[in-house]
Amino acid sequence: MSLFKIVMPDSCKYTSVLLIDDDIDVRMIFGEVLKELAPDIIYHEATNGEDALSKLGSNMIPDLIFLDLNMPRVDGKQFLAEIQRLEHLKDIPVIIYTTSSHESDKKETRDLGASYFLTKPNSLRELTHVLTDNLAQKIF
Repeated sequence: MSLFKIVMPDSCKYTSVLLIDDDIDVRMIFGEVLKELAPDIIYHEATNGEDALSKLGSNMIPDLIFLDLNMPRVDGKQFLAEIQRLEHLKDIPVIIYTTSSHESDKKETRDLGASYFLTKPNSLRELTHVLTDNLAQKIF
């Protein structure tokens, strides 16, 4: 039995999640922890904002988006600005998931429509708690 299954409540409020991050290790670890916590959730990933916009344009509409800020091509802030202009995407909750903890990034992303700002956890245990909290309740 996995430690992660012990922490997750019985029901997850989301059925699909999209992680947008250019770091392959971050995507892999996030995906593994997410699957441990919520095995039935549909997990999508994109390598940058451009990749995500392409995937979202092909009828993939997740319930929740985790978004890194610092990526090539289309970064997190550009992605946020773009989805706010798209009627079918603008109401999807977006959690900024970044190494930044700058107040200016928090304010700018909030102004661009982000629902929550989360500095990336430093451990699997912290990531587990973060995902448990965000998936178990619709706080947005």
